[in-house]
Amino acid sequence: MKKIDIACIIDDDPIFVFGTKRLMQLANFCNGFLVFKNGKEAYDNLKTSIIAGEKLPDLILLDLNMPIWDGWQFLDEFIQIPIENAVTIFIVTSSIDPEDIKRAKSYEIVSNYLVKPIKMDDLKKLMEE
Repeated sequence: MKKIDIACIIDDDPIFVFGTKRLMQLANFCNGFLVFKNGKEAYDNLKTSIIAGEKLPDLILLDLNMPIWDGWQFLDEFIQIPIENAVTIFIVTSSIDPEDIKRAKSYEIVSNYLVKPIKMDDLKKLMEE
């Protein structure tokens, strides 16, 4: 299983963020974390990093239902930024709506769609991908 450098969690639920970070630490999943509470905050920070030529996260776990900018708004804006190295995005949401799943598949940058809560087996699958 491949360990990644930086994982980014974009989610407004502090319990989910805490639990996911803890699971990632137990699984020795990554070296560090970036955490943002909404899509706008994540977009602004990641765009600034891109402009400054800084390293982007290897992986983004993106919630769909958040205040200010939801996951869809983040995706729509983020895909407009030209980036050199690919970023892997996994949607991690409580939504089981077939329309959300279908819409997620329409984004090339989205690798998978996971329904909360994340389990250790889910992380192991992500590491294998």
